[in-house]
Amino acid sequence: MKIAIETRLEYAVPGPVDVLLQIEAAMIPEQTVLSAHIDLPEFEHFARVPGQADIGDRIWLRLSQPLKVRYRGVVEINRLIADVDTLQRTPPHMLPGETVDYLLASRYCPADLFQDFVNSEFAGTEGGARVAALRDWIAQTLSYEPGSSDAMTTAIDTFHSHKGVCRDYAHLMIALTRASAIPARFASVYGIGVEPQDFHAVAEVFLDGAWHMVDPTRMARSESIAKIGVGRDAADVSFLTSFGAVELQEQSVEVSEV
Repeated sequence: MKIAIETRLEYAVPGPVDVLLQIEAAMIPEQTVLSAHIDLPEFEHFARVPGQADIGDRIWLRLSQPLKVRYRGVVEINRLIADVDTLQRTPPHMLPGETVDYLLASRYCPADLFQDFVNSEFAGTEGGARVAALRDWIAQTLSYEPGSSDAMTTAIDTFHSHKGVCRDYAHLMIALTRASAIPARFASVYGIGVEPQDFHAVAEVFLDGAWHMVDPTRMARSESIAKIGVGRDAADVSFLTSFGAVELQEQSVEVSEV
């Protein structure tokens, strides 16, 4: 499948500020970036640096004027799709080193606090069957409500409130999966079917020696998702992080099938 992406960001900048952007579709084997262009304002400094796990690029900008960004791209998705229910768990002592960070608690995903819950609620399931059960439980239990959470909301908050947006669904999925001793990470993506259209978040779980996408919101399918970057949670892969004051003026994301 080929998907077209257009993203626009506009922020007021009252003074000199450092900004870290990550909004471009990653150039990785599971997807081919057929075309891409990013328009940036005048800047005092520009640099590209690798994203977490070397997936995607981050862009450093130093600027003193309004931040206006336009990104356009066409991406062909060619990742292998597997039925997660059938996949096997790798025992923790056999996990490759690069997956270990995604087995531990992180800022928004305090996995250790969920161990008793997953062991009692999902007893008798393991591996991909456990992941599928967690995904379905989240989809059935949570209510998707824009504006119901903020940048400080953690998986524990979402667990108790039973509501949130894609970021919150992903954080809870990741926390419950890690509590089941299965590596899980946060993926920032563009996805067809996401309503309202915006940056989207899904979980990736490590089963049968590979990473597999899981979207507990059930809005996007793996074959229609373009990956931007990954991290332990949203803090690692924010589309915009500012080191200084900025103020959102306008933001839009459009994703469509070519």
